[in-house]
Amino acid sequence: MPSNTTVVDQINHVGIITLNYPDPSNTLTSETAKELNVALVELDKDETVRVIIIESSGDAFCAGIDISEFFGKSHKEYLEWVTQLTEQILLAITRMKKPVIASAHGYCVAYGAGLIAACDLAIVAEGTKIGVSAINVGLFCMGPAVPLSRSLGRKRSLEMLMTGDLVDANDAERWGLINKVVPEDQLKEATMDLASKLAEKSPVALQMGKRAFYGMSDMEFSKALAFSNEVFASLCVTEDAREGVSAFMNQRKPVWKMK
Repeated sequence: MPSNTTVVDQINHVGIITLNYPDPSNTLTSETAKELNVALVELDKDETVRVIIIESSGDAFCAGIDISEFFGKSHKEYLEWVTQLTEQILLAITRMKKPVIASAHGYCVAYGAGLIAACDLAIVAEGTKIGVSAINVGLFCMGPAVPLSRSLGRKRSLEMLMTGDLVDANDAERWGLINKVVPEDQLKEATMDLASKLAEKSPVALQMGKRAFYGMSDMEFSKALAFSNEVFASLCVTEDAREGVSAFMNQRKPVWKMK
């Protein structure tokens, strides 16, 4: 497991990834990106893990890409660099079987905001500032714009992307970018409460449901229904489905399978 700029832990069925590069402000380096990607893949494969949390040490969740790596690249090298830093991780989260929760505090800027938007759910501490600020240095948060545009409407997304302004956590919650704002001293507890609640659900149902949700999101309505119906039918023949319905009818707690 990664152990330098990304720390991985596990509590019961919850896998915890901690971004551990607080100086400067958990900016995403090539090393951090590799370790984060490996951690996500390994936890997704681990059958004892049902839910994954991404959190951070220090005073910020993630302050974007480390621009010290910016200069001296060809077009091909820039493409490889940004693909590793953004596409592999942001795309991986949507393709992973298991729910991923962002637990953020401090500053979530540029790539940090994109990471929050890409996670399935997000719990954020009061006072957290979120923004896609690359426009302020002559760039544009094009990678983060993809998950951002799927969390917010077009005008809110473009307002954030074009102004680079930082948004307060309460506004981000009101806009639908995050799920919940809590006092900073309650962030870990609130995040673990949500993760534990999900971990009590059928792992099979959660994983197939996540697959259906992201699979149908870009389909036209009729195709989305047909795709979702196919996944639902596949879920109905699993042991967890039979166990869940039987437990409900017999008023007992279900016992889920690990796979």
